Amino acid sequence: MRILFVTSTRLGDAVLSTGLLDHLLRTHPEARITIACGPLAEGLFARMPNRERTIVMVKRGLARHWRDLWLATAFRRWDLVVDLRGSAFAWTVPARRRAIKRGGRRPGHRILHIAETLGVTPAPRPVAWFAPEDAAAVAPLLPGGPLLVLGPTASGRGKIWPAERFVQLAQALTAPGGVLAGAAVAVLGGPGAQEREMAAPLLAALPGAVDLVGRLAALPQVAAVLSRAALYVGNDSGLMHLAAACGAPTLGLFGPTLASEYAPVGPRARAVLAKGPPGATPMHRLSVAQVVQAAEALLAPAPEPATDPA
Repeated sequence: MRILFVTSTRLGDAVLSTGLLDHLLRTHPEARITIACGPLAEGLFARMPNRERTIVMVKRGLARHWRDLWLATAFRRWDLVVDLRGSAFAWTVPARRRAIKRGGRRPGHRILHIAETLGVTPAPRPVAWFAPEDAAAVAPLLPGGPLLVLGPTASGRGKIWPAERFVQLAQALTAPGGVLAGAAVAVLGGPGAQEREMAAPLLAALPGAVDLVGRLAALPQVAAVLSRAALYVGNDSGLMHLAAACGAPTLGLFGPTLASEYAPVGPRARAVLAKGPPGATPMHRLSVAQVVQAAEALLAPAPEPATDPA
């Protein structure tokens, strides 16, 4: 069985699509899957089982990137084409079955919209793929013991929580008596000057933090780091979604974007909202105390099951 899976150019949406891919891998273990995605998301699928090929869609004028994708896929018959871009592309290649995500803005979490493309309920959780060699590569960079990972960057300036509040949060959580007392701190961000600029104030204020901004070779190594996190706290971003997919306890910070659509999805993931209208509140309305309280609740031990006194 050959499957063509067209997913997002953006990292966060691509992470959210991995749950549907995992569903396909579990229901069709013999399938060979070709991924079409943007450059930022390419590494996300590098360790995916049964991946036959990744086609990187580099946006070009006059929608020529869709022509490039057609040339790369039109001369093979596909058993299933899944198009999460909601385009007409899936109708232009030979396929026994097509599943096309409905386009347009609508209420509900994005993961539900992705799952309904194939009629899957409940919506499968995102996953993250990395290999033992990725864990081995990052191990020398990380101290032993619990690790607090901070994600101070985002795709838009409006989504960024003030750096001084990340500093205060790290100090509160790792201080004696804090929920992560004595934990080491790592600062994570993507490659490029813009990510470095956004993370610089935090790194300057926390000189003992492990600087991982743009320092990791590929997304599987990022996933390996996140799998080690005792807690990840970050802005609404692709890294936030990847942290939750790795199973790390994750707090996503929201103000001007809707947590109802983009909250992190994982076994221990929560959104913390700035006080004000959802999706229309500046990040400075989110207090350090709110995030500390959310961290304490997320990391609290599960209650012991009740026992029958008889």
